[in-house]
Amino acid sequence: MVLLLSVTIGLAVALIGALWSLADGSAQHGPRPATAAAAATAPKIVMPAAATSLPAVRLRAVAAADPCAQPAVQQALAAGGDDAVVEAFGGGAAFRAAVTAGSAPCIDLADPRRDWVVVNKARPLNPVTFAPSSFGEPALTVDGAGSLRADVAQALDRLSAAADAAGAGSIALASGYRSYDTQVQTYSGQIAEYGQAQGDALSARPGHSEHQTGLAADVVSCAGGCGDIDSFGGTAAGAWVAQYGWQYGFIVRYTPGQTEVTGYDAEPWHLRYIGVPLATAYHDGGYSTLEQFFGLPPAPAYPG
Repeated sequence: MVLLLSVTIGLAVALIGALWSLADGSAQHGPRPATAAAAATAPKIVMPAAATSLPAVRLRAVAAADPCAQPAVQQALAAGGDDAVVEAFGGGAAFRAAVTAGSAPCIDLADPRRDWVVVNKARPLNPVTFAPSSFGEPALTVDGAGSLRADVAQALDRLSAAADAAGAGSIALASGYRSYDTQVQTYSGQIAEYGQAQGDALSARPGHSEHQTGLAADVVSCAGGCGDIDSFGGTAAGAWVAQYGWQYGFIVRYTPGQTEVTGYDAEPWHLRYIGVPLATAYHDGGYSTLEQFFGLPPAPAYPG
């Protein structure tokens, strides 16, 4: 909002100040020596009445700027490069601020084709049978790992190489893209083994899984032989990813203490790709969940 005050306020205040100054000087110094005739003809100073109110303030609403109207944003959206879109907004922090403020109507957090999609128990994929348009396999995989979206597979290769170079050991994909039908089987198996409540905490219902987007990777440490996902959090690779994964566009999606927000138990092995610009803003802002990052409500359970 822009506060507009009438210029007459300033003029009125200035006039009142001048009159008070004259009166104060007269009261302190008294009349100057003069003849009786001069004193008789001297002008009398009339003290102004004290101001008891100010003129009404006029307010005018100013609409928030729409970054989606910027040519650079429109061109990046049309080209399909998500990192370029975020940079056209001014970077990850500016992108997040625009989205959470509701001033970015061109950004749909439900679009499963985009890095910024948010999928949880309250936000199913649309369509529920969505599949990525491209696939690629990382250099290191374990049997049955599957694939990822092509650019995400390349990003995971870069992350694995960096972890290995840092002495933490290489990282392999243990589970990547899952089709809707595959997720039906995965979810049903968890429910059969652990029951409904625990199964819902371990696996997503079909159409609600990040794995179906091709953006999620369950990973294992391969330092001296590949381990399993359950042990990943206690490895040097697990610690390295938690600290540096954002530099390669990945966040640990389900962290300890956030079950009431995400609906899932902590999974240090479950990495989610959101792109380097957004992951940088996520890390720098100290966020723990995508729900918090984008100002979305918690999703601890399925509606109904």
